[in-house]
Amino acid sequence: MSVQDQLSRGQLYEKLTTTHGGYWRYDFVDHAYLYNLYFPPQRFFDLLKSKIHELVQNYPVAQGVLANWVGTLIDQPPERIVVGNGAAELIKIISGRIASKLIVPVPSFNEYANAAPEGSVVEFALDHPSFQLDIDKFAAEALRCKADVAVVVSPNNPTSLLVPKADLIRLVTKLARHECMLIVDESFIDFTTNRDQQTLERDLALYPNLTILKSMSKAYGICGLRIGYMLTANTDFAEKVRAGIHIWNLNSFAETFLEMAPGYLEEFELSCAEVRKDRDQFYQDLCSIQGMVIYKPDANYIFCRLPDHAPSGPQVARKLFIEHNIYIKHCDDKSMAESDRYVRIASRTPVENAKFCAVLNNLLASENNTNSVNNTV
Repeated sequence: MSVQDQLSRGQLYEKLTTTHGGYWRYDFVDHAYLYNLYFPPQRFFDLLKSKIHELVQNYPVAQGVLANWVGTLIDQPPERIVVGNGAAELIKIISGRIASKLIVPVPSFNEYANAAPEGSVVEFALDHPSFQLDIDKFAAEALRCKADVAVVVSPNNPTSLLVPKADLIRLVTKLARHECMLIVDESFIDFTTNRDQQTLERDLALYPNLTILKSMSKAYGICGLRIGYMLTANTDFAEKVRAGIHIWNLNSFAETFLEMAPGYLEEFELSCAEVRKDRDQFYQDLCSIQGMVIYKPDANYIFCRLPDHAPSGPQVARKLFIEHNIYIKHCDDKSMAESDRYVRIASRTPVENAKFCAVLNNLLASENNTNSVNNTV
């Protein structure tokens, strides 16, 4: 590759790090964004094509109908549901308008903190290097800082680690004594091995201070449609969030998906099983790379610590893109110890995952050999 080509690739890489999407316009393998490659089914796309004129030319429906469709899909009363233009819209309302003091374990999804006013967020560091959430310490810190909203992402992003349901039940009980709402982000719960045993959806009525947030982009493979929902038995909290949403917050393509999704449930379950199978093999292959620390994943991505001899996460991510046309997420922007040593890698197809492991293994081996030579000279 010429110096000019490297410069162009480098410039494209820098551009991509700030675009937050639109990756389909560029020809590279995306191991950064986290979505289900096996869903929706082709018949959904065929339906969109057949109704393209109606979908473009007509107004979409409003919140009441959307909540009914989501309720049918997840078997929940519509009054418990608020449907957002992606989970990001709901996060903006909760963090930016409702929470007076919000506490979130870190590293985590940055948007919860980014959407909040300055000085209103407390970041609680997860235990390092296990990145497990200590429920008792977290609850105590929430009490100390007088948080009225606590957020737990499970499985967490970027660590891909699930917080056991029993721990979350204990946490929500502790927080209830201090009138603190617990937001559990279950955006990746469908990729866990025992999803029905881990979700809190069926426990809502028992805990008025419990709210579930879910981005449908990940599990349903519909990032471009922008659909998320909030689920709570606390009608006052639901109404506060609902009041922040404008009348037509979803477009006609998104509403069509929600209307049709119950008819795709069998295909959805099969697609998640396929994702889990690919991820588990990917995990095993990554574990074979010498010096890497690989965290056993509960979601459709894998959290890794690079070997001490390797370049930093940002350097590896840049090198993978410029030299191998592969894009990954480094964790240098996360609130965590040694953040520049960690990367998050999305699982894709078996062929793409196998190629990634081979490329990364060769890259790290080459760097190790170079370092060995330099240390000898």
